Amino acid sequence: MPVTRLYLVRHGQSAGNAEGRFGGHSPTPLSELGRKQAEITAEALRKEKIEAIYSSDLLRAVQTAEPLAAILDLPILTTSAFRERKVGVLEGKTFDESKVEFPKDYYALVNRNIHHVITEGESYRQLLKRATNALHEVLRTHYGENVVIFSHTGAICILTLYLLGAINRRTRTMPWLVTSNCGVNRFEIRGLRNVRVLAVNDTRHLLKITGNDSFGAI
Repeated sequence: MPVTRLYLVRHGQSAGNAEGRFGGHSPTPLSELGRKQAEITAEALRKEKIEAIYSSDLLRAVQTAEPLAAILDLPILTTSAFRERKVGVLEGKTFDESKVEFPKDYYALVNRNIHHVITEGESYRQLLKRATNALHEVLRTHYGENVVIFSHTGAICILTLYLLGAINRRTRTMPWLVTSNCGVNRFEIRGLRNVRVLAVNDTRHLLKITGNDSFGAI
């Protein structure tokens, strides 16, 4: 049976990340460190025989995808489906500001209430629906190929939990899987009931510039 190899990559550090602010759907660019992370990640992935590159259409994700696209001479297929969760009134605010100004939305978010719709934003369940619908389409289109998706920490958490079978229709709250900036989650997929997780939050390639080896293998 053909194997689809999927790589979920979080964007590099953004200006908002550096300031500890919620990014949401804002067009925040990469920081200087984020650009370096993107370049190093591209070099690490060039040997993986990637055949298609997808990305959230938000600036920080596209900028992270660009070095790999240039190396492999592949187009970046952008879509809003792989955007981060829309955090509405929390966008651009720090955690402390959010806690004071919008406590109901803040605590629902940090407690991973999957049904809560943030004011002027969306719920984790809405994120789950749009991101997994797009994932199904990617896997159908690139069956048996090697594909990378550049996205965001919340979207990657949701997609990883979905592939692990850890989210279903009855889910009310969910665990949280941390993905560092330019961390890579690696999968071998023979079908949605036959998923092999090779690594979660693999940041070994970034060790020289971050000093933090966050590699996790399953």
